[in-house]
Amino acid sequence: MKSTIAKLSLAIIMIVTCAIAPLPAEEKTPIAGPATKTIQLKKPLVQMAILLDTSGSMSGLIDQARIELWAIVNEFIFAKRNGMEPEVQVALYEYGKSSLNAQEGYIRMIVPFTTDLDKVSEELFALKTNGGSEYCGWVIKEATQALQWSPSPDDLKVVFIAGNEPFTQGPVDYRKACKDAISKAIVVNTIHCGSEKEGIEGNWKDGAALADGRFLNIDHNRAVVHIEAPQDKEIAELSAKLNDTYIAFGMSGTIAYERQATQDLNAATASKEALVQRALAKSSFNYKNESWDLVDAVKGHKTKMEEIEAEQLPENMRKMTPEERKAYIETKAKEREKIQKRIQELNVLRNNYVATEMKKRHGNADTLGKAIITAVREQAVKKNFSFEQPKASPAKEKENSK
Repeated sequence: MKSTIAKLSLAIIMIVTCAIAPLPAEEKTPIAGPATKTIQLKKPLVQMAILLDTSGSMSGLIDQARIELWAIVNEFIFAKRNGMEPEVQVALYEYGKSSLNAQEGYIRMIVPFTTDLDKVSEELFALKTNGGSEYCGWVIKEATQALQWSPSPDDLKVVFIAGNEPFTQGPVDYRKACKDAISKAIVVNTIHCGSEKEGIEGNWKDGAALADGRFLNIDHNRAVVHIEAPQDKEIAELSAKLNDTYIAFGMSGTIAYERQATQDLNAATASKEALVQRALAKSSFNYKNESWDLVDAVKGHKTKMEEIEAEQLPENMRKMTPEERKAYIETKAKEREKIQKRIQELNVLRNNYVATEMKKRHGNADTLGKAIITAVREQAVKKNFSFEQPKASPAKEKENSK
């Protein structure tokens, strides 16, 4: 009997022990906690609308725009926000030319917001000037309403309007136009082509003040200064080599590829400074051609090779296997990256050289590009952009001194 009771007690103890003992590690049920969210930061955006007076006296202004477009865009090569490089979009308007439609305020949208900088350059070189009426309020209103501005208050949205006649001309009140712009977080900067006194009297300063912008005045007939640096020749040569890394495809590819070469030639014809600045732009993330270049299109996930018909490819790729096509694109991408890296290295050296030379010079009046760069950098910092140009290594500095 005692033996039976002992066995029964032992069995009960074992059952209780098993009930309260912890489960093996692999059998534990995890306790549900708060879900971990991956926050995808939005790529910063910079939108610049440039409104140019193309009336008869403004040929010098247009020349400055042609030369300095690349320097303006290059201002963002070393810009970042939250560690991310911005996308730079440029829109272009002309106003004040008598050959434009009077019923539309002598205004024309030349290019809406785009990252296709070759197209912007092409249109600048096609511009002509002739006499007319300059309606600043109207063109600001048109740019504010017609362009596809970002709805995000974090993005940098700026208008630059340049001209020389009173800001008050035309049936649209410039004060309302400027207030409407800033209500959408669009900053209006005014660039008067003439003296500061005339700009103030013509209400250019008032227009900028109403839209949180900068009032600047420039000598629009002044030639853009170019300081020749030891690196300029190699930079120009590398720019030409970059073109060989582009693979044009589709109906528009051939036209765009030819446009690229034409804008190289236009820059070289305009000035040595434009040629160098264009080369620097081509080496940066701002120079994207996803709509016609296979390297950029594949990298940006804008197209899939298997979806492209053989007839849309360049002739040398049509008989390639899918694997061969992929390898060919990767080869061109690596070639481009190597050339771009070299241009950027040379640019650091060049900037150091130019900065030293500039200190020796005096009386360098503002031009369109310098005015825009001054304002846009200041306004970008207010949007939490940082600008930090990389410094050359001691070895590169030694190369620069040769």
